[in-house]
Order: sequence, then structure tokens, then C-alpha cells
Amino acid sequence: MDRIERKICEIIDRNQEKIKEFGRDIWTHAELGYRETRTAERFAGWLSELGIETEKGLAVTGVKGYLSGKGAKGLTVALMGEFDALPIAAHVDANPETGASHCCGHNAQIAGVVGAALALADPEVRAAMDGNIVFFGVPAEEFVEVDYKNGLREQGVIRYGGGKCELLRIGALDDIDITVGHHSMSGSDGEISLGNSTSNGFVNKMIVYQGRAAHAAGAPHRGIDAMNAAMLAQHAVDMQRESFRDCDTVRIHSFISKGAEAVNVIADDVHIEYSVRAKNIDAIRDASRKVDRCLRAGAIATGCGLTNITLPGYLPTVPAPDTRAVDEAMDAAAGSYKVDHIGKVHGTGSTDYGDVSSIMPLLQFHTAGFEGAMHHSGLKVTDEYLAYVVTAKIFALTAYNLLKNGGDYARALLESYHPVLTKEQYVEYMESMLSEETLPMAPLPIVEG
Repeated sequence: MDRIERKICEIIDRNQEKIKEFGRDIWTHAELGYRETRTAERFAGWLSELGIETEKGLAVTGVKGYLSGKGAKGLTVALMGEFDALPIAAHVDANPETGASHCCGHNAQIAGVVGAALALADPEVRAAMDGNIVFFGVPAEEFVEVDYKNGLREQGVIRYGGGKCELLRIGALDDIDITVGHHSMSGSDGEISLGNSTSNGFVNKMIVYQGRAAHAAGAPHRGIDAMNAAMLAQHAVDMQRESFRDCDTVRIHSFISKGAEAVNVIADDVHIEYSVRAKNIDAIRDASRKVDRCLRAGAIATGCGLTNITLPGYLPTVPAPDTRAVDEAMDAAAGSYKVDHIGKVHGTGSTDYGDVSSIMPLLQFHTAGFEGAMHHSGLKVTDEYLAYVVTAKIFALTAYNLLKNGGDYARALLESYHPVLTKEQYVEYMESMLSEETLPMAPLPIVEG
């Protein structure tokens, strides 16, 4: 390590208890997407104490801090952390009112970003970099509470469900050249690893089948069973699975958010949510069309009415062509922790970092410090130093590596990166995946006797 790298690590270590406390505080005050008001205020307050100029209220709750001021010359690197939690009320530390809990470890991202800000705001460290750094707290990565987000869309508050998608749309990322992101992982998956893998993209579907209620024993012929329509559609989706190519890693999953009210009443209002994922845009479109056909089939066969709202989700993640900046940062910050520079080949989950990576270079890394399954009520923090402090070091060192020596690493990364879409093409794609289809209910004749 050079002298500036050592100073970055020393500053973060000297403030480690403060960083850990911040991570704990966010953990115990989890908030759901587009409602992260307290988290945003704490994040913005930390940056303001460091004298960092901030913008608030971006995509509802996003906070953007500029190390060298807005509009500063040179390349701009964003250190990004996600504000939102998951609705997992069974977690021991879940918010008792909302059921929100940080079972995905986003609190560690935010702690890492503010810890990095502490070090990078040092005058000597700042002077050693050629360019600007943005500390970006972003909302709503988890694509949950879809009814709520769709309501915000209908009110005109947002257009897209994912926070980074919305930030891209409104131009809040237009002045950023490279993004650095992080994700937590369970200790069973390693300690520190490169996150330069591909991942699936997806679209989300909100489905309502409208039937006719009737007594299920006394007069079932008078009813139109919306649950039957939903089950028939699901069976039809199951029959599609052999039509998907293995190389496209298609994943289709669903749950019934509203079903029947009683066993002896024909269901007349059934709500289902589908997520349709695949490795590339063409496969997402293909799988989405096939699911739509299955949903129509359920309605047509039973005579139910259908409303099918398709919301654009996230794009597949594009790996960075040059990861030297983050690789060297992981090694410098690791200490006795083990580092994996290979990481996963492909992840079948999805993240709105995929959208960012389609427009600009994205460097990602993972740190552990957690035990239990991610997205599960049993997840807990077991090593605060690794989860929060090492994360802060890697964030800060990656930014420094990109912008030191006149920004050599940053320029090399930009030269080797080829965007999948321009911003205009991105918005065009997202709008093309936003649709609403309705079919009217076609009730059967009521036969007496």
C-alpha cells in the first residue's frame, strides 16, 4: 500500500466504532422501498457533518453527496449504497409496525459508504485524486410491495419500481462515469469476493382474475371460479418450461397475494404476482409473452375477467471488463480475511445494478460478516468489522485506485467498456415493457335446477 492507502485505512479504523454504530442503527430501524425517510436523513446528516454538499429527495428518498461539489471537473465515481429493507416480519429485529428488516444486508452498504466518506473527505486524501466522488444513497432495490409501488406510479410519483431505474430515468446518474456497488453475503459463501458476475433481468406481473361468487356446494354452477383460472394459468406456465433454453437461465415464480375467502364460496377475486427472469433481454421478452398467453388461457377457459399489468423490472447485469481497481482494494483491505477474485459466474437473481451496468461501468464486491440465509428471517450480523469496516475500506480504496495517477484506472475501464444501451434506449426499453391488458368476464348462462 502507498501512503494514501495506509491513511485511508487508518482513518477508517480510527472511526470504526462510529461506523459500526451507524450500521447497527440502520439495522434496527429498517425501512421499505420509497419510504426510507429516516435512513435518508441519517445518511444525509453524516455527509453534511463532513462538509459534503448533498441533494435530497431524488427518486423520493435518494441522497446524493458530492465530495468536490456539484459540477466539479474530471471523472466522477459514485459509491452507491441501498437504503431499503425487506418485508420479513418474522425477523427478531424487524420493525414492529411495518415488518421491515435488513435481511439483505443493505445496512452494511450504507455503513460502508459513510465510512468511505470519512476517509475520502480528508484533505490530503482528496488532493491525491483527480476527479469527483459521489456518495449515493439509493432507494428501493428490493422489488417488493409491488402494489404500493404501482400506486406511486399511478399517482405520477415514480415511473419505475426500482430505485436506480428511477434515478436513471430522471437524470440523477447523468453526471456519473463509473459506479461502485456492494452486496453482503453469508459467511458460508466466503469472506470477501469480487462481484463481477452476470445476473438475470426480469419483468414483474400483477394479475387479477375476476369471477363470480356462488355457494361452492349448493350452487357451484352459478359461479365463475377465479381460483380455477389462476391454477389453470399456473399449470400452463409449468407446461412452458421445456420451451426455455438452458443458456437463458429462465426463472418464473409466483405467489397468490389474495385468494378465496372461504372453502364453501367460489372465489371471485384472485390476485397473483409473477416474476419472469432471464439472462438477456430477448429471453425476458420471449418468456414474458409466453406467460401472458398462459394468463389469457386461464381467463378464457374459465370465463373469468383478467387484468394483467406488466411492470419493467431490472436489466441483466453486465460485468466490468477491467476490475483492477476493486481487486487491489480488496487485497489491501482484507487483512487476515480471505479474498476470492473470481466470484460467481452467473446469478439467477436480479438487481437494479444491472440497469446501471448497462449504461456505465459497474464495479461490485461482496463482504460477509453475516450468518444465515440472505432474504431469510434467520440472518444476523456476526462480524461487524468485516460487514461494515472492511466494506468501508474497499469502497474508499476502490475510489482512490480509480482516480489516483490522473485517473489512469478509471480511463482504462471506460475505454474498455461498451454500453449495452444509451440512456434514451434504456428508457425506450423500459417503456416498451410497461403494459396493461384486460379481458372482460364472459359469464356462463345460469341454469336452474
